Amino acid sequence: MAGGWGSVYAAVGGLLGALAACSAKLALGADYLRGVCVAAVGSAGGPCDWLPIVLQAGCGGLVLACNAVMWTFFAKALKYSSSSATATVTSTASNFISSAALGYLLFGETHALLWWIGISITLFGLLLLHTAPTPPEGQRHLKEKKI
Repeated sequence: MAGGWGSVYAAVGGLLGALAACSAKLALGADYLRGVCVAAVGSAGGPCDWLPIVLQAGCGGLVLACNAVMWTFFAKALKYSSSSATATVTSTASNFISSAALGYLLFGETHALLWWIGISITLFGLLLLHTAPTPPEGQRHLKEKKI
């Protein structure tokens, strides 16, 4: 399962990258946070004056934490994957899908047909990378000797 762990690490890294981006969007969108607070509390005063500032600071910290952990997972993905291309494409595809899901759930975002075509091509390429046969052991040694 060594190659499988590389894919898992890459997918988690992509998810963490998407979480970092959502945290950044929340940290920079004070109007969004204030609107959520007013909707939850029912009035514009009181906690809705200071709560967005606390949430912005927390979201800013989440951006740093998610990015740090994301890079750790991506480094592990590179270590356990058969190639850096596999780890990179897996992480990118996971990031795109996670970003789309989080954007829809948190912000009500939708994507155009061109975006869906692009992610479909990316996923097809990912499928090709993960199903490609690995070269026999003897061919790997010949390739390493040429370098």
